[in-house]
Amino acid sequence: MSRLLRVSAAAALLLVACGRQSQAPAPSGPPTLPAIQYESHVSAGGRAPPAGTLHNPYSGDAGVAKNGGQLFSAMNCDGCHGGGAVGWVGPNLGDGRWRYGGADEEIFNSIYYGRPRGMPAFGGALGTEGVWVLVTYLKSLPVPKDIATESWESP
Repeated sequence: MSRLLRVSAAAALLLVACGRQSQAPAPSGPPTLPAIQYESHVSAGGRAPPAGTLHNPYSGDAGVAKNGGQLFSAMNCDGCHGGGAVGWVGPNLGDGRWRYGGADEEIFNSIYYGRPRGMPAFGGALGTEGVWVLVTYLKSLPVPKDIATESWESP
């Protein structure tokens, strides 16, 4: 009888343990970022979808910008964008001209999610904080007075 009681107790504990594991929350995936709304976006019917906001926590911080320059080299960004982000295979990131927008949150999205035709998504490798450090570095670069190429369009 005592053996039957022990086996029953062990079975009950096992069932309780299995039930607890199934009730545990599933691990969450990577953090999702809200959709961003920009002035340059055109909304169908003039109605913009709901959007969140992104804010650079390091905006204007010279120390973070300096660390961003080191991260720029460590992540081999200069392999495409050249030393000092002056352009090479990838575009110049210090001339103030941005294909996908030059606001902090637009640059963040370009780095975090990547862009067509060659820009990989670095969000998985750097995380949100690392991407903001790079954004802070890029925004700290002085825009040259004389840009190497000019637009053919008349102003």
